[in-house]
Amino acid sequence: QVQLVESGGGLVQPGGSLRLSCAASGSIFSINVMGWYRQAPGKQRELVATTTSGGNTNYADSVKGRFTISRDNAKNTVYLQMSSLKPEDTAVYYCNADIRTTMRLRSGYWGQGTQVTVSS
Repeated sequence: QVQLVESGGGLVQPGGSLRLSCAASGSIFSINVMGWYRQAPGKQRELVATTTSGGNTNYADSVKGRFTISRDNAKNTVYLQMSSLKPEDTAVYYCNADIRTTMRLRSGYWGQGTQVTVSS
């Protein structure tokens, strides 16, 4: 009974910016790592960025310096600020969270995905 809901995707021109949000809700006791992954057509899903509850972050080399991940622990929400977007950033972006439920069961959860298209 945990749900991740993403928002903020869309169409943007090269060089533009977008901000993705992902809110976790339900029977949540705690959340450790939250992150973003993406999957382009014909390619495997790949890690974009992750952040721990303590604020440590990790980025794929392809997005370092352009994307910033952050989270609001009080709101169980993770954000991805994307700048200097390139056509190769086009993909479905998925939120992922490592959640321990109120039943003390721990598992990884995925959002439904949000499309980001970078094109002129």
